[in-house]
Amino acid sequence: MTVEVSARRRRDIIDALRRGAVPANGLDALAVGLDRFAAALDEDLDRVAGGGSVFKAVRGEYGAGKTFFTRWLGERAKRRGFAVAEVQVSELETPLHRMETVYRRLVEHLTTEQFAPSALRPVLDGWIFALEEDVLATGSVTEADADGLDGAVGDLLERRLAEISRSTPGFAAALRGYRAAIASGDQVTAGGLAAWLGGQPHVAATARRAAGVKGDLDHFGALSFLQGLLTVLRDSGHPGLLLVLDEVETLQRVRSDARDKALNALRQFVDDIYAGRFPGLFLLITGTPAFFDGQQGVQRLAPLAQRLATDFGPQPRWDNPRATQLRLPGFTETALVQLGTRVRDIYGSDRVGAVVDDDYLGELARAVAGQLGGQVGVAPRVYLKKLVADVFDRVDQFTDWNPREHYALTLRADELTEVERNAASADDVDLTL
Repeated sequence: MTVEVSARRRRDIIDALRRGAVPANGLDALAVGLDRFAAALDEDLDRVAGGGSVFKAVRGEYGAGKTFFTRWLGERAKRRGFAVAEVQVSELETPLHRMETVYRRLVEHLTTEQFAPSALRPVLDGWIFALEEDVLATGSVTEADADGLDGAVGDLLERRLAEISRSTPGFAAALRGYRAAIASGDQVTAGGLAAWLGGQPHVAATARRAAGVKGDLDHFGALSFLQGLLTVLRDSGHPGLLLVLDEVETLQRVRSDARDKALNALRQFVDDIYAGRFPGLFLLITGTPAFFDGQQGVQRLAPLAQRLATDFGPQPRWDNPRATQLRLPGFTETALVQLGTRVRDIYGSDRVGAVVDDDYLGELARAVAGQLGGQVGVAPRVYLKKLVADVFDRVDQFTDWNPREHYALTLRADELTEVERNAASADDVDLTL
């Protein structure tokens, strides 16, 4: 499959791989083995855009590509106008049983195709602009009639906020206050209210008084704030929100009481999604098989285990991509070589294409995997980093350099992640190809 990539995205992709990171965009060009999920996930995105809600769980061992998968899906969602937020679950900073911290991180990492995190202020401003445009489209007032336009926008705002006001009067009041502050040019108050709407604690009392809101967000109010945010997103032209809760398996390492609270919070969140409480929400969680199948994870709470139960056969190619759980089997050597050929094409150097043939890509893939204990699934990040930074760059810059003659593969402990270090047989390994 050939994916057109602009020159700028080529540079961004190659630079990220050179640093051993997942590129921020252009992931379709690197998506090896994900085509089988595309149709079902596009159907889910369509359902969310139509006012529905979806929950999915992605399972895979470390190195199976869970982060890549979620960002690949995020790109597809953004192209449809969705907002996207990726939240790392952690015991100290983002405990899952405290939904106010999850909501706060969601807003901090909220992004759209046009705006980087946090995109809350642009979304709020877009919402106000959309209200004005909707009023002007009726023909009842003109842009020249400032007072009439302001009043009509206020009336429309109240109608749009009617449902939010019933469940979360504070969120609706803060939105009114934000619009009033923007209209009067009071950026300090607007910024404070935007922070309060984003779940930030310790917002200045003067800003809260301006909108008539009190206190800080708590666990129960967070879910209502999420409902309000989904409404604002929809009214500002974003048909849905893809929320990724990454590394949920960290729950296995927290105290048993906190773990039980977190699992129950996740169960309640899933039930609310299935009950239609969050129209426009696509919730995706990621975790290891041990989290989904082990007694320290999902299986610890029987109702949650029932909701996530998915029957996986011995052949991943027959997995149902419409199921609640999706399995990422990880990379094979063949897939690594295929990925290498795509990166070589993206690199776009005639000399690299001539010198680094498919056979060498396979040799390097086997070498990297071999130094990681034969665990091919752990190899992609290191393989691509070595391929770009150590091989492609040198071939491209030095006309007399040949990897088969001049390159010795070295894996150092300080360039490996913890999982990669555990897989490696030694901290310092030299292998000449």
